[in-house]
Amino acid sequence: MNRRQWLAALAALGVVRPGFAAEPIRIGLVDETTGPQAEAGVLTLRGVQLAMEEINAAGGILGRPVQLVIEDNQSTNPGTVLAYSKLVEQKVVAVIGPLRSTQVQAASPTIAKAKLPAIIGGSDPTLTRVNNPWIFRVRPSDIYSSRAMAEFGVKTLGKRKWAIVHSTDTFGANGKTALAEALKARGIEPVLVQGYTSNQQDFTAVVLSVKKAGADIIGSYMTNSPDVGIFARQLRQLGVQAEWIGSTSLVTETALKLAGDALWGTYTVTDFFVDANAESKVFAAKFKAKHGFSPDLYSAWSYAALHLLKSAIEKAGSTDSAAIRTAILNTKGLKGIEGEYHFDQNGDGLHGYSIVRNDKGTIRFLEHVDFSASAAK
Repeated sequence: MNRRQWLAALAALGVVRPGFAAEPIRIGLVDETTGPQAEAGVLTLRGVQLAMEEINAAGGILGRPVQLVIEDNQSTNPGTVLAYSKLVEQKVVAVIGPLRSTQVQAASPTIAKAKLPAIIGGSDPTLTRVNNPWIFRVRPSDIYSSRAMAEFGVKTLGKRKWAIVHSTDTFGANGKTALAEALKARGIEPVLVQGYTSNQQDFTAVVLSVKKAGADIIGSYMTNSPDVGIFARQLRQLGVQAEWIGSTSLVTETALKLAGDALWGTYTVTDFFVDANAESKVFAAKFKAKHGFSPDLYSAWSYAALHLLKSAIEKAGSTDSAAIRTAILNTKGLKGIEGEYHFDQNGDGLHGYSIVRNDKGTIRFLEHVDFSASAAK
């Protein structure tokens, strides 16, 4: 390893190198290091680490290196609250995470009390509407995914007999409600609304309910990727041939690996897609070169979160929490791997989704639906 490579390696770890100020900028990460979602947590970590390596190699933020402070939430709500509390004690300037809506909801009072900018990945619409000025969403909310799902399923696929399948946690329950409302606006009452508890090992009862209802399309909000894999296989094994359009979990690396051809022909409303724009293509190429496979939403959202913080801190010219918060709210026209950020008063920066199709294992882009004009409504 030559001197340049050695210095770059130190920078990637947040170690001070010549040209940097002595004090690193400490940014917290609440991640699922252990527990049933640990595989997603590993991917989340890889995304944010790639962003940190890029930033530090380019001189850091305000001439200071970025240092990640990671706390495991054990894939649980109580663990998330504890992880946030630990990060506050460690004097971080902002926190990235978590991804799960139910975990964000649990930690919201702690986030408000800490008064540190929290860059979340949860897509439940209510998370940014609970009078907590410190929460910022780096992904679009499910207000828009549900509209895109309903519009594509009804207009493009021509389906009217909908079964909604959803996890009963915060993400799934509110996604279900948003989709039901979007369908109602098109004069459609679902033939079935079926909830389930996350981390299921058997979806037979759910599949049989879908079959009995005579649905010709399934709209799903499923939180955990392993659940998608099991449901997909049992759906096909029990002979259900209905079209399926679901939230982003259908195109995660874990779901695709577990389900295989059982997900062929399905549609997904997703915020991250490798070929969506120039920024996402560059990110995907770097990620694949480093890890040997393409990134999915787990790596994308954390990567985007750290670059958003970099932009805000530089705009603020300070690591003061209030200054960073103001800078994020004032962010307009920032191009990122998930789209162009225009933050509204609620802390939402993106207002559109892409629709993709699983074509025999290859995820192909169909269209992008943008709701920016109605974002303030």
